[in-house]
Amino acid sequence: MRQLPVLVVHGGAWAIPDETIEAHLNGVRQALSRGWHVLEQGGKALDAVQAAIETMEDDETFDAGRGSFLTCDGRVQLDALMMDGATLRAGGVGCVERIRNPIQAARLVLEDSPHVYMVAEGAEQFAAQHGIKLCRNQDLVIAREVERLKEAQAKAAAGHPDTTFAGAAFDKGHDTVGAVALDADGNIAAATSTGGTLNKAPGRVGDSSLIGCGCYADNQSASVSCTGWGEPIMKLVLAKWAADCVQGGGAPDAVAQEAIYYLERRLNGHGGMILLDQRGRFGIAHNTPRMAWAYRSTEGEKTGVKVE
Repeated sequence: MRQLPVLVVHGGAWAIPDETIEAHLNGVRQALSRGWHVLEQGGKALDAVQAAIETMEDDETFDAGRGSFLTCDGRVQLDALMMDGATLRAGGVGCVERIRNPIQAARLVLEDSPHVYMVAEGAEQFAAQHGIKLCRNQDLVIAREVERLKEAQAKAAAGHPDTTFAGAAFDKGHDTVGAVALDADGNIAAATSTGGTLNKAPGRVGDSSLIGCGCYADNQSASVSCTGWGEPIMKLVLAKWAADCVQGGGAPDAVAQEAIYYLERRLNGHGGMILLDQRGRFGIAHNTPRMAWAYRSTEGEKTGVKVE
């Protein structure tokens, strides 16, 4: 059965500053354009979400790829996941430091490995063995993030409340990127990529690259990509929770709203979600001040910075 393709992308849910709104809009539009080009040529949902994510990993506006937030010791550590709704195959990488586009490594794990998840040096070695050129970690670090880390650590040393991992203060940086797609063959896919949280401990892995937490796809339910404060999202396995609600009969727009309400009500968590089912119905929700997003189908394109 042929379907009308759909693509939805997000560039993170947080308190996006006024002066960076246009950069976020441009970023999600470019990602949408590249991913949609795949779909309109009859390409697979997996290829479309990968193209969209790669575009945002290459854009220093977002917390993914080059320009990501730094760990407390000044390094970039990246996480990513892809999932194929047709087969339930998934591939994820965590804490990689020498891969410019971790979503490419995640695709290799999905297709060329018997595993679902690989981390750190092992993931890098696997990627290099399969043709990905490794970079220096310094190549992923930019001056903006060095200054941001210094400021965060100075505030932490002074006991400033904005350095806590709770409440609205944590909205100050969640540019995790994600994409969900439906292709003409009726298959759905999801992908998410992130540099994690600012000033995080080395080795910390958030929800974005964990199957069912920040990313999930199943043709029988929905494809989901989350963004936000990872620890509460992980505890609720939120992406799978939302997909199950759709499979139980919920409409994606209502389920996305309910999922974010559940996140806040149960654990005082905050973030955002995009959700798409096999019928092309989608939902976008967040409880942060703003969330950058873009949507396209054969009926047209929509982009914006959604305000709570």
